[in-house]
Amino acid sequence: MKTIDLLSVSFLVAILCSISAPAKDKEWKIIIEHQRGYQLGEFIYPLEGRPTPECHASTLVETGDGILAAWFGGTEEKNEDVGIWTARKKSIDRPWSPPREVADGVQNDALRYPCWNPVLFKPKGGPVMLFYKVGPNPREWWGMLKTSKDDGHTWSKSVRLPDGIWGPIKNKPIQLPNGDILCGSSSEDHGWRVFFQITADMGKTWESVGPVNDPEKFAAIQPTLLRYKKDGRLEALCRSKQGVIVKTTSIDEGKTWSKMKKTKLPNPNSGIDGVTLQDGRQLLVYNHTNKGRSPLNVAMTKYGKRWKKILLLEDQAGEYSYPAVIQTTDGLVHITYTWNRETIKYVIVDPSRL
Repeated sequence: MKTIDLLSVSFLVAILCSISAPAKDKEWKIIIEHQRGYQLGEFIYPLEGRPTPECHASTLVETGDGILAAWFGGTEEKNEDVGIWTARKKSIDRPWSPPREVADGVQNDALRYPCWNPVLFKPKGGPVMLFYKVGPNPREWWGMLKTSKDDGHTWSKSVRLPDGIWGPIKNKPIQLPNGDILCGSSSEDHGWRVFFQITADMGKTWESVGPVNDPEKFAAIQPTLLRYKKDGRLEALCRSKQGVIVKTTSIDEGKTWSKMKKTKLPNPNSGIDGVTLQDGRQLLVYNHTNKGRSPLNVAMTKYGKRWKKILLLEDQAGEYSYPAVIQTTDGLVHITYTWNRETIKYVIVDPSRL
């Protein structure tokens, strides 16, 4: 009789847990999506029938034909079948186009390397640029570039960048007032070192500045570039192994950079991205934690001295990481990020309400 009672109790507990769990998830979703300024949250492609088992490191750009997103996908990171995939969203009320692979690491019939970290960018008056990396690992990879004159519908042949030039390593470049494209770059072959690489002719020739850090003091990579309108200075915020986001600044359009310093923002050795808004404020997407890749947050500052958390994008257990963020001409902010390595999440935020 006691055995039957115990089994009954266990069965009842299991039923109650199965009922309460979805309710909790639904409540969490409502909290996330009802935050001030949060406009839309959706997957670029569904979990069922996804084109690759895993994906990571998304990027996005505004084009004349909507938002174009890219990421790397394949069996898993570092696998030779990992290529660069893209999808398009023509308007807020329309679905994303089916993903398609636009670049791979095929060297010849017998050799293929994985692709890494795509970065989309559209300079003024120029074609859409797709930077990405190819190689067996981040210590040995090299930079690649494709361009598109029709907003990403078709692409040029891939061009390998010069040795020691990787272009934008994870986050979008900025275009300087003189038209030059300034890229936040980094290498991992002799410690984590930050560089800034500049092209004046859409990727044909390059100038490299750096490294700007001592990897023994600050092991840093993947800078995101911000500009402060009050004094015109450039600031690069970087991922680091020191448990915090680190920064360096330039007052001469990226030719020289200050000594790297800590910020008060935590970093769990994971990618970040930021954007200078049209109104002069700075917006940053990052994991506000020292460990793991959840939660994923949005913070904002006006002068760079004090960052304020303003939005929570994810706080469930799992990996929500490697964000990309842009502001489009209509003023809206668009964010993509890795969702548990299974798909790419897309979020629209109205910064006028933040």
